[in-house]
Amino acid sequence: MSEDKPGWFGRLFGRKPAQDDRPPEPAPESPASPAEGRPDFATAADDVAHVPLPPGEPAPEDPARNTVPDGLEGADLQPIEGEPEEPPAGTAGDDPDRGAEPADTGPQIREPAVEPPVAEAAPEPVEAAPEPVVEPQGRGWWSRLTSGMKRTSSALSDRVTGLFTKRKLDATTLEDLEDALIQADFGVETATRISEAVGKGRYEKGISPDEVRAILAAEVERALDPVAHPLVVDGAKKPFVILCVGVNGAGKTTTLGKLSLKFRGEGRSVMLAAGDTFRAAAIDQLKVWGARTGTPVVSGAQGADAAGLAFDALKQAREAGTDVLLIDTAGRLQNKAGLMAELEKVIRVIRKLDPEAPHATLLVLDATVGQNALSQVELFSQAAPVSGLVMTKLDGTARGGILVALAAKFGLPVHFIGVGEGVEDLEPFAARDFARAIAGLEKD
Repeated sequence: MSEDKPGWFGRLFGRKPAQDDRPPEPAPESPASPAEGRPDFATAADDVAHVPLPPGEPAPEDPARNTVPDGLEGADLQPIEGEPEEPPAGTAGDDPDRGAEPADTGPQIREPAVEPPVAEAAPEPVEAAPEPVVEPQGRGWWSRLTSGMKRTSSALSDRVTGLFTKRKLDATTLEDLEDALIQADFGVETATRISEAVGKGRYEKGISPDEVRAILAAEVERALDPVAHPLVVDGAKKPFVILCVGVNGAGKTTTLGKLSLKFRGEGRSVMLAAGDTFRAAAIDQLKVWGARTGTPVVSGAQGADAAGLAFDALKQAREAGTDVLLIDTAGRLQNKAGLMAELEKVIRVIRKLDPEAPHATLLVLDATVGQNALSQVELFSQAAPVSGLVMTKLDGTARGGILVALAAKFGLPVHFIGVGEGVEDLEPFAARDFARAIAGLEKD
């Protein structure tokens, strides 16, 4: 290899040039100084000794920089075949699945993204005319009853199982059983009678929890059987007027809606009167039930006279030949004399058209109030001719025994019980079914 024409490889592997042969170092104050790192493009063109030459351009005369090492002297230095040149990082060569990209990394023109077309919202369906609700064919009444009474039956079962598991029947055990029944709101009288029935003939003997539950069911059935009467609609009285009373939140409006569905299912014509004029939501709620059941609703403005509205509703029902008129009333606490007096006024006014009206007055009771239901029955019976009871929300309490206490004290007929919010969750009361459900026994 000629020393006067060094090549690129010589510059690559040659020894470092001697101190005198090196290019002059830039002055410290030069903008291109390595210590500064920020070249001054106005003067950097004169300081090009440190810039590598472009490929293919002959190198300057520098024999010392282009000397080939002894071990490589005479070797045929050619590029290795088959070895692809590694592309710079960040280019298309990093991903074999991508195609080649242009080397120019300058600004590129991108087409604006096209937004997908937005689907137009479908128009809301037009509501059809209201049709009567068809009662769903789901679980049977026994299944709904046992599910709704689960809290009460589970509480009793846990107490009974703990009392009579591996224990003899003695005075202490019977006292504990009586306390458990009182806590379930069976009342002192009923709890004492059931405890005596359990201990009769079994004192100082063992007894299984199943035997105790069977005795409990038998005693509850015996207490409730005299008051289990269905609501009978006298067809000779048109309209048959049913007045619904009770405290706030007992479920009067919902009960009337469910009753209208049942009467419509029996083929009777029904009319609803929104007599709870103190609460706007009650008027709207009854209108919803009327739309669902196909039942006309007589209503007025919020705050209107409830007695006058009941009078108008009875008059319209008589003119239309309606079979049953269901009148809702405002919820009122049983200890508020003024509100109870207004309830008396409603009854006096409708009796101007029909001296026998109302033909049935249903007191709706919320089972979750427990012993407070006893005072409600007592005081409402003084203001209105309460003819029967409807017990609701039995699924929301562990004190379902209150119905037994009411039967023992007042003896009023129990027409319906409710164990849920569905239209099918209000059914005529049956003493045997209720007794076995509260004791946690299967239907026989």
